Amino acid sequence: MENYKNHIQKISDLITAKGETWRGINAKYAARMRMQNRFQTGLEIAKYTAGIMRRDMNDYDHDPGNYTQSLGCWHGFIGQQKLIAVKKHHGTTNKRYLYLSGWMIAALRSEFGPLPDQSMHEKTSVPALISELYTFLRQADAKYLGELFNAYDKSEEMGNYREMKAIENTIDSFETHIVPIIADIDAGFGNEEATYILAKRMIEAGACCIQLENQVSDAKQCGHQDGKVTVPHEEFLAKVNAVRYAFLELGVNDGVIVARTDSLGAGLTQKIPVSKSPGDLASHYNQYLETRPVGCVSDMNEGDTAIKIGGELVIPERLPNGLFRFKDGSGEARCILDGITSLQNGADLLWIETEQPHIGQIGGMIKKIREVIPNAKLVYNNSPSFNWTLNFRQQIYDAWSADGRDVSSYVRDELMKSHYDNSALALEADEKIRSFQSDASLHAGVFHHLITLPTYHTAALSTDNLAKGYFGEEGMLAYVAGVQRNEIRQHIDCVKHQAMAGSNIGDDHKEYFSGDQALKAAGKENTMNQF
Repeated sequence: MENYKNHIQKISDLITAKGETWRGINAKYAARMRMQNRFQTGLEIAKYTAGIMRRDMNDYDHDPGNYTQSLGCWHGFIGQQKLIAVKKHHGTTNKRYLYLSGWMIAALRSEFGPLPDQSMHEKTSVPALISELYTFLRQADAKYLGELFNAYDKSEEMGNYREMKAIENTIDSFETHIVPIIADIDAGFGNEEATYILAKRMIEAGACCIQLENQVSDAKQCGHQDGKVTVPHEEFLAKVNAVRYAFLELGVNDGVIVARTDSLGAGLTQKIPVSKSPGDLASHYNQYLETRPVGCVSDMNEGDTAIKIGGELVIPERLPNGLFRFKDGSGEARCILDGITSLQNGADLLWIETEQPHIGQIGGMIKKIREVIPNAKLVYNNSPSFNWTLNFRQQIYDAWSADGRDVSSYVRDELMKSHYDNSALALEADEKIRSFQSDASLHAGVFHHLITLPTYHTAALSTDNLAKGYFGEEGMLAYVAGVQRNEIRQHIDCVKHQAMAGSNIGDDHKEYFSGDQALKAAGKENTMNQF
């Protein structure tokens, strides 16, 4: 980004060229507004953030300790506050993204009201949320740059040129709040043309990375629920191609596609693909079907379908709803096949939806995939659908048992109980949870860790605590002690909610536009001055 002085000079030259009719325009003010709105379109954002993701992927290939992270969000304000917090506590947004969860859009953004994660919500709400998130992130840029500009003016009024130079350097090195968003397109919301159309809208809104899953679009289920139905590879790859064409049409050459497989927990398929030659994709897919042999026509029932697999005539098991069943225990093998096939045909990253957070399980599958695709990388869902506490306590319990350690003081199925919280087993489990992301990145190929719907749960938890006290004996103290006092002491900018909503930016603009006639909100009667 150009430095502050260059921005002013360029606009000053423009004003001079325009002549007397532009005499009311101040080059310094216009330069500030331009710097506060660095990205004018979603496509600019998509191109910029795609470059970030590609660099991060390259960094990970050189050192798997360079993994990336994100948190899911369902509103622009939530996304904005996450990035403000990241910069405040960690000094940089490097390797930190946002995740846009289809689950949260369905549950919280649909005009139909709360819906399950089954692609029943309006698909236009997906690009709308991407646009909203980036609107709030750009507003964060404007807010904090505006504060720097005002600090610069105060230093100039006092003649403190050393401080002016320091602030100018901070302005010139300002790190934007704009980061990549990994955006969930579910199973594509229809056929490949529907996927392409929606992907275009998402990219135009700013998405540099689109995550697509291999479920049947009109039978889509949440990845952590039962009843999932997958599609043959050719059908899934057509949608991968559709997303890639959308990126290329819009000039986002570095766009990232995450191919998600739900095969681990999906025991059903809607279609039997047509195999044209031994060893093709269809034949690989069909080998995992649950079948029974056919000796003669009398072995077949009315309406049965027989196909030739591996040189034998067999009948695939079909349920009353017409769906076909996969062999029990074939989930991991199908995930491996899905991963290899996706990466060989246009996808950049993989997402394997699992039923538990287990590094051994994840690492076993990525090891097989990397035998064919050495630089295969995963996006992993650190899902709130897992009972992390119980899972990891049971993993430690099982490891101790296998090592011959005494576990007689523990009951495996009751390890969630609070009286175990300070036990040696629980403390070791907590340490494994703490290091899970770095361990999975080092040993299981995870490039990106995300939590799909954390703010769904944090909003519910904080609201429950406030309502319990406020409508109970604590009354107003529940808010003051539980919320505002903590905001003040933890230096949460939202305690000055008027400024966070843009009132100071508006005051600056009023001064730019109206000069001494500006009617400002930030005068001495503004109660925000109490903070």
